[in-house]
Amino acid sequence: MSLVRRATPEDAPEVLRLRQVMIHAVFDAHSPSSWHAESLPTVRARLADTEGSFAAFVIDHPDRPGALAALVAGTIDYRIGRADNPLGAVGHVFSVATDPDARHRGYARAGMEALLGWFRERGVPQVDLNASAEAEPLYTALGFVRKNDPSMRLSLPPA
Repeated sequence: MSLVRRATPEDAPEVLRLRQVMIHAVFDAHSPSSWHAESLPTVRARLADTEGSFAAFVIDHPDRPGALAALVAGTIDYRIGRADNPLGAVGHVFSVATDPDARHRGYARAGMEALLGWFRERGVPQVDLNASAEAEPLYTALGFVRKNDPSMRLSLPPA
């Protein structure tokens, strides 16, 4: 039996907690978690929609009942097709997190394999992610390669 399971709406608080673990590790160790309360209803609704374009896979914490040890989440986006992806489906992995006390047990790999299987089942031919230096060996072992990416971002203020 696999340790990995699809996250349910009941997992939403723990999904947000592990998302915060990832944010702290990768982006900003001082990032506040005050946004969790506002995000919780949306996360619950997205987790309930098992036919939608979002999926999260989790592993229950072996030492803390009710807690999660690991999270892997991704979405499927549509982009106008091109030669190497005529249907335009692109997967994006955006949150991979393991509790610090549960690392080095293969949880991130198991979660990634489940998410990649979900993408395959839905006919997604390409999957993108942003890798931290610490996680890059895992993603390379799974077949990910660096790409030339001229990405830019604009943060829009609320209307």
